[in-house]
Amino acid sequence: MITAVLFDLHGVVTSSPWAALAEAGAGGDHSQDRVLEVMLGDYAADSDHPWHRLERGEISLPEYGGAVLALAAEEGVPLDFGRLRGFNDRIAVHESVVDRIRSLRAAGIRTALVTNNVKELAAGWRELVPADELFDVVVDSSAVGVRKPNPEIFRIALRELGVASPDEAVFLDDAPGNVAGARAAGLHAIEVPEGGVEQALAELDALLAATTD
Repeated sequence: MITAVLFDLHGVVTSSPWAALAEAGAGGDHSQDRVLEVMLGDYAADSDHPWHRLERGEISLPEYGGAVLALAAEEGVPLDFGRLRGFNDRIAVHESVVDRIRSLRAAGIRTALVTNNVKELAAGWRELVPADELFDVVVDSSAVGVRKPNPEIFRIALRELGVASPDEAVFLDDAPGNVAGARAAGLHAIEVPEGGVEQALAELDALLAATTD
């Protein structure tokens, strides 16, 4: 029986941030994927790329900026972080997901937010989403020192939720690597395709129905 549902933030509770972040590519001669590869590294991995270290809380945002600008110069991909002003204005909340989370809590199912994030950006995303109202537990990678796809971040969330067995929980994320990390930790997991929030919610409902029959 599913007793807990865990959600990613960007790409699930809100729209994906990738297109907005890629606007830092100043030259316009590189694809979105190439700009994000330089800025974020391999997002399906957990490495020493500056973005991964930033999301684990090991370095500050200014330290990340210096490191990734140097990396971008080596790669020939110019970046201009000034183009990211007003970033949160380009992120939309998926109200259908927010409503679903409220209904889950009302039904007695525990909820958690498991997000790869940045300490200095916490106030911004919390202005978008009423996290304390929606989630029993918020696990921010930069606070716990572990980031998705490392299975340990899901174990942390389950411990904080008081869930004894990972097969009692399901996780929704738009990044395939993070979905694989959750499954490696023993959770059920649903990949949220781009533009496919309603499809993912239907999969969640089907899983909840199947585990309560």
